[in-house]
Amino acid sequence: MTKVLELHGITKRFGALTANDDITLSLRQGEILALLGENGAGKTTLMNILFGHYAADAGSVYVFGKELPPGVPRQAIEAGVGMVHQHFTLAGNLTVLDNVMLGSEPLSRLKSARADARVKLLKTADRFGLPIDPEAKISTLSVGERQRVEILKALCRDARILILDEPTAVLARPEAQRLFETLRDMTGEGLSLIFISHKLHEVMTADRVAVLRGGKLVAERNTTETNPAELAELMVGRKVERPTREDHRIGAPVLVAANVSIGSGEETRLDDVSFTVHEGEILGIVGVSGNGQAALGALLSGLAQPSSGGLTLRGVDASSLGPRGMIRAGAGRVPEDRHAEGVVGELSVWENAVLERLTTPQFSKNGFVRQRESKVYAEGLIKRFDIRGATPDTRARLLSGGNMQKLILGRVLSNDPCFVLANQPTRGLDEGAIASIHAELLAAREKGAAILLISEELEEAVALSDRIQAIVKGRLSAPVPAKDANPQKLGLMMAGVWAEDAHAT
Repeated sequence: MTKVLELHGITKRFGALTANDDITLSLRQGEILALLGENGAGKTTLMNILFGHYAADAGSVYVFGKELPPGVPRQAIEAGVGMVHQHFTLAGNLTVLDNVMLGSEPLSRLKSARADARVKLLKTADRFGLPIDPEAKISTLSVGERQRVEILKALCRDARILILDEPTAVLARPEAQRLFETLRDMTGEGLSLIFISHKLHEVMTADRVAVLRGGKLVAERNTTETNPAELAELMVGRKVERPTREDHRIGAPVLVAANVSIGSGEETRLDDVSFTVHEGEILGIVGVSGNGQAALGALLSGLAQPSSGGLTLRGVDASSLGPRGMIRAGAGRVPEDRHAEGVVGELSVWENAVLERLTTPQFSKNGFVRQRESKVYAEGLIKRFDIRGATPDTRARLLSGGNMQKLILGRVLSNDPCFVLANQPTRGLDEGAIASIHAELLAAREKGAAILLISEELEEAVALSDRIQAIVKGRLSAPVPAKDANPQKLGLMMAGVWAEDAHAT
């Protein structure tokens, strides 16, 4: 098959860090190439060089036989390259349609072709099974809905080479399967595709897999000649096994929500939900993105108050404690979006490590931050939670997704919280990081923490949870024991098929 893309000797350094080390790779017409590697292996950097966001220190990029000038995204787009970024590049104050059209029309045009663009957007959304309201503001959309916009934005620009950086990280399994089925159909018409994924079952849908480790290309495999176990080992350089949950005694109730609603009428985000999380228990909440998970996370973080119903933490009313009050009451939070809500990227690791307890005597005295004690504490987190490539003074934005998540989890668990909200704790992480995060959550469970896990990964929910509830349109099903759950049953629950007469206990 004709080569549509060639990368020759790509090298990229950020100071002392070599993100890409002499990488040579090609893509053929109609081929799906999966790019696999740990967080921080250099995958996104390589694709950003291809798309023109970065200029390589050495090497060259050829698209359809013509060399692309380095660091010019417009040239890549005009050459037929489209990219769906892992982290959103959307304007929150604009509509979906505005974002899709942004940068696609010349400034000299007197009138925007908005009507034609709207028709094309709706047709593309329907074709890919990614429904979206063109006039909805980005700021009102859930994380999953924003990811849909990112995918549609690239597809609407008639890309012939499509790069997808973790495109299904926030999509439910049926949505992800539908997306890949459609993309496979499009390759028959000549579309060529590169996608980055940490989900081995997705990687196996590709024609070929390229594995990066430590910035180097360490292996290439045809998917017909490999298996997930081999790919996982190639990715991390060792055999990876996820920890397993052991049965143990569940303790007294820690967090209780009774008939809680947030909003009213058409704006209802939670509708009469009830659940209980006990000592030493993980309660899993599963559902397709945009069904009330964000409101539930805000409620349990103290960022939202119930419009009706009650919330108690260790028997004390927690309905109006606020974020600071929830932390002081013993709650910890791993937020859904680690970049927007979990860390302040421009602050150092040590500053992020103590942010939620900055006013405590351990980290401040007479109104001044105790930097020495704070840095010693951060160094302990780095060692205990294996936050790679970090020192206390490292800027948080320079951490890979997995290491950033370890920093957040370490900040939460080091306080021995009585309750932990783990909202999509392994989204976009590699197998090694997932195993590490799972082990820490299970260890906290063993120590008696009550954990509420919000996850769109059914396998993760079943593996970690003692009980599972489904959330659909702001309502919760009754809980089912994880031992009785299977993908088919959970799929029905996520579709709203459950008994209406039961409430959680």
